[in-house]
Amino acid sequence: MYFFLSCLSFIEILGVSTVIPELLVVTATEKGTISKAGCLTQIFFYYFAFSTDFFILTVMSFDRYLAVCQPLRYSSIMINSLCIKLVSGSVLMSTSCILFLLVLRLKLPFCGRVLNHFFCDSSAVLKLVCVDVSVIKRNEIITSVFILIGCLLLTAVSYSLIVFTVIRIPSKKGRQKTFSTCVSHLIMVIIVFGSAIFINIRPPKDYSVTETDKVVNLLSTILAPLLNPFIYALRNEKVKNCIRDTARHRPVVTNMFIQQISSWVYRALPVTAGDL
Repeated sequence: MYFFLSCLSFIEILGVSTVIPELLVVTATEKGTISKAGCLTQIFFYYFAFSTDFFILTVMSFDRYLAVCQPLRYSSIMINSLCIKLVSGSVLMSTSCILFLLVLRLKLPFCGRVLNHFFCDSSAVLKLVCVDVSVIKRNEIITSVFILIGCLLLTAVSYSLIVFTVIRIPSKKGRQKTFSTCVSHLIMVIIVFGSAIFINIRPPKDYSVTETDKVVNLLSTILAPLLNPFIYALRNEKVKNCIRDTARHRPVVTNMFIQQISSWVYRALPVTAGDL
């Protein structure tokens, strides 16, 4: 699990680093320009990172299935070599899908110059193309369905088997303890797959980029990687015990940290007449 979490974190850092630094520069300078080569590069790394994210989340659901349904065989099945192969396969599948879509865009003629988005989103870029892009859009939908729906179905199968196994556990405490090992991953699946399906899978007539699309894109780019450490760490007993031990043995540092956070919050909050 920790190996998959490390890979997931690295991929999410890559995806965020592809978009957010450029967004901050544009926001600070109010001058947003990007070359065609830079735009295509951003498209590749952004979609590569988040499609790999889907594959790794699917692999993690398989890992949770083995941990719950095959606990005695888990250590003999999920050996290091298999973990590396699963992650490598996820990267290879994602690279193949995104490269296929990127090659279709390399020689497209662009007429428009203003991108209606905060990064090189695929739909926004295709709006600037002079020629008919219906074939490219159709391939996009097929690829999105293959990645998103395929990964979601495999994840659903894993969790269906997990639920059937948990139901057969006689004690209520045992059921809660067993299923709690999957809650963190399930929350991430709902956040990541839900936002991705909303953005990428839609009727063919609706390809325009709306303000809602921008907000959901921004939230899916930032929110999931931001919540990921909290969701996994704060539900992990080892991490919570480590935090308790640190707070117990270093009360001075902990109090200084709390005071600093309190001062930041106090300065950030607006002062009203009622507060005075």
